Amino acid sequence: MLHELVPIVKDFGLLLNPTNRNANSQLTQTDAAARALGLQLHVLHAKSERDFDTVFPEIARLQLGALVIGTDGFFNSQIGQLAALTLRHSVPAVFHHREFTAAGGLMSYGTSLINTYRQAGGYVGRILRGDQPADLPVQQATTIELVINLKTAKALGLEVPPTLLARADEVIE
Repeated sequence: MLHELVPIVKDFGLLLNPTNRNANSQLTQTDAAARALGLQLHVLHAKSERDFDTVFPEIARLQLGALVIGTDGFFNSQIGQLAALTLRHSVPAVFHHREFTAAGGLMSYGTSLINTYRQAGGYVGRILRGDQPADLPVQQATTIELVINLKTAKALGLEVPPTLLARADEVIE
């Protein structure tokens, strides 16, 4: 979807936390998608706030036209800062939580952190009522949302294609 929004961009960045045990899986999947679209993927790493000070200048140095932010708990805790940095550095970016887009990021495709925390709270409630954790069913999010921030798109000088807007679950104006 990010490629649909910026079709002329051929060099994308993928921001990963190298300490995340799923980083290699995320890289493999994202790289396969990039190759299928004929795109060049550049991997960037951040595991602390200090790393952002080198990541964003590196994006500019490599002349990357867009950024995919990987799934990571640390990145979840930095949603507001990541949204502000992508806008300040004029980097179209996609993240997997709608809260990123609500904080001023360009686009998100994934679940809502609020719904995830609500689901976790239900588990905690059941455990506090005496249910055994081993007896609880495995659950995962079932709602995936595409959220686009038109104000951010305008600030980045991007026109969102009508086909992408039509697929959006929410458009922030």
